Amino acid sequence: MGVHDGHREKMRARFLAGGLEGFAPHEALELLLYYAIPRRDTNAIAHALMERYGSLTAVLQAPVEDLKKVEGIGENAAVLLRLVPQLCRRARVDDAERESILNSSERAGEYLQTLFAGQKRETVYQLCLDGKGKLLACKCLGEGGAASAVLDIRQVVENAILTSASAVILAHNHPSGIALPSQEDYGVTDRARKALATIGVALTDHIIVADGDYVSMADSGYLA
Repeated sequence: MGVHDGHREKMRARFLAGGLEGFAPHEALELLLYYAIPRRDTNAIAHALMERYGSLTAVLQAPVEDLKKVEGIGENAAVLLRLVPQLCRRARVDDAERESILNSSERAGEYLQTLFAGQKRETVYQLCLDGKGKLLACKCLGEGGAASAVLDIRQVVENAILTSASAVILAHNHPSGIALPSQEDYGVTDRARKALATIGVALTDHIIVADGDYVSMADSGYLA
């Protein structure tokens, strides 16, 4: 048994007995890093991470290449640190998708706030719904914003057809702004609404999410 093995076993036993309750942030990182750094004292590395980023949240949101600048953090450890929050977010989204009824802007807004949580790049999604507002599919249409070339109106129509949707909600985020639609957002909303109308599918909303808030174009009267 190595010099650090006894300490590691105690930390694992402590976690298995009570979860992370009572763990300091650096201790939680120390424990996680055991599974990527088997031959080093991860306590010092965890302290270095906390000193560099200031909080556990900031550590888990840091880019892989920046994490690797911390002494002792290699590719495997950096990827593990980035994987954990994204895996948790994916689990929350998967839970929300099961039997999700998005028949109001409030329900759709709550779902989308979970979907966009932690995302730092502007991303566009299409929610395909049945006649009762049940979520049939959530499709990522691309990154770069609703007004950019990544939003293919033909893809919006194709997604609606393939899922047998009765209605569609478009959504995108403003990672470093406010949740207000731009003139480009209004333009793409009009194009999508007209294209979907040709196949008998309603565009019921376009929701913009930012800073834990959202704005519904339907609530503002634009899609009335």
